[in-house]
Amino acid sequence: MFRSFGLFTVLLMVLEWTSPGLPSPLWPICDLSALDHFIKKAQEAEAAMRSCKEECLLSVPLTVPQPSVDYNAWRKKDSQQQAQEVQSGLWLLSQALQSLKASISNAALHSHIDNSLGNIISIGQVLRSLSIPEYTPTGAGSASQDTWRVSSASTLFQVHFNFLRGKVRLLISHAAVCQQAFS
Repeated sequence: MFRSFGLFTVLLMVLEWTSPGLPSPLWPICDLSALDHFIKKAQEAEAAMRSCKEECLLSVPLTVPQPSVDYNAWRKKDSQQQAQEVQSGLWLLSQALQSLKASISNAALHSHIDNSLGNIISIGQVLRSLSIPEYTPTGAGSASQDTWRVSSASTLFQVHFNFLRGKVRLLISHAAVCQQAFS
């Protein structure tokens, strides 16, 4: 009797895992080691771009997020405002990286750009796992945050690196889901 009950339970568990049309929920990623990996890759790309001189100068400056953090102003924002600022910044970085990719021909640099774009997508998945709502700025929405204009790949990757280790790290480390998990 108990043996058939155990088999039945295992069968139900397998069917639940394989049932079509029911996506499994994302597990919150509160461990900052995933973000540390993306930060390390951004730092490596920044170092690689420092050696790129004339080829990596942009004919048209690109808009990127302000990477520095005013901690007093950051704390005064609610979590939704912080999330929108980070999501807008990631969107601006993605747009700038795509523009950079279209303007240079060096295959090695394309590899760093592609990796950075993939990491931005992965960071978006981490944010979704933390129940941080997606936010795609409109034309006016991107102007609502402080931005910079950069004219070289080196500066773009420096902003990318600093944005990840600043605002993105703050948002993820203080996500409500993670605070609940550790309290």
